[in-house]
Amino acid sequence: MALATMQTTGMVCAHHHLYSTLARGMPAPSRHSEHFTEILEDVWWRLDAAIDEDILYWSAALGAVEALLVGTTAIVDHHESPRFIEGSLSVLAKACRDVGVRLNTSYGVTDRWDDEGKLRSTVDPGSPMTSAARRGLDECDRFLSAGGEGMVGLHAAFTCSDETIAAAAELAAKHGVGVHVHVAEGPVDKDAGRRLEAWAKDDWLLVHGVFLDTPLRGRLVHNPRSNMNNSVGYARPSTRANTILLGTDGIGSDMLDEARVAYARLREFDVRESPDTVWGWLANNQALVPGVTRDVVTWNYDHMDSPWHLAFTTGVRPVRIQVNDEVVLDNGLPTKVEITEVRAKAAEQSKRLHERLST
Repeated sequence: MALATMQTTGMVCAHHHLYSTLARGMPAPSRHSEHFTEILEDVWWRLDAAIDEDILYWSAALGAVEALLVGTTAIVDHHESPRFIEGSLSVLAKACRDVGVRLNTSYGVTDRWDDEGKLRSTVDPGSPMTSAARRGLDECDRFLSAGGEGMVGLHAAFTCSDETIAAAAELAAKHGVGVHVHVAEGPVDKDAGRRLEAWAKDDWLLVHGVFLDTPLRGRLVHNPRSNMNNSVGYARPSTRANTILLGTDGIGSDMLDEARVAYARLREFDVRESPDTVWGWLANNQALVPGVTRDVVTWNYDHMDSPWHLAFTTGVRPVRIQVNDEVVLDNGLPTKVEITEVRAKAAEQSKRLHERLST
């Protein structure tokens, strides 16, 4: 019997952290994190500081391969590696290009690393921009000036001075792009709306918004699995006036899986809701990467146009993908790279990364 298939355009992940692909299995922190800020300090900010060029390339390459395996042909990435800033966005772009995945990336500018390289959990809004923040802005400027596809990144308002926020907004306007920023993900950033409202525009990408209490212009990216994992609460996306999109916040690129979780969480919040709402959010992702509408994904399932089927059907996978008329996945495997080599090289760099984190 022939396999029942159906074709769609490529999936888009509206918010990812490709540098975190190799984080899985990383050494546990020395303390049990009690709240969101400690999770950032003990896990994610430790990871940021351990990234170098080789770790970044293979983390991104593996993340891009895994994206193709689940039908995601475009990734909107938000990057940070404070000890490898200059050239980092080009490394990400090369890794995705080598695999055949579209990438929109940005460096997450932040003042949380002071001029002496010391980490601080929060930043005085009135403090001057740090050299690390300036280097992050310079990397966004360099990448965009060279024709790279991206935005200007900000980590979050609570780790940026007002001067840095203003500079990021001005740089984005110069390049005709939006700002990609975490917004009110946890209680520590609850003032983000007030801090950003003077600058935010319709092309900004606002990520999380769990504690957002000031209306902001921009598209809001909902990341349900990440929010649950970090125990920060529910963003109530269906109540927001913003256009809603879906991201993974670094937990892979499986947008069908993310949509299923988003639907289950939405249904718990409002039992009157249907899968159509969430699949509408997923469809909104397409506008972030216009070229993705030309991608052709052939799936092993013939109900790709039915949210009511997809919300309750697991194991849906692509069998063939074309990006820019090039076949980048065939018979369920990538064609531009050898998957076993990517996994082996990524495993080597994962070992290096975890050794760094253990010390």
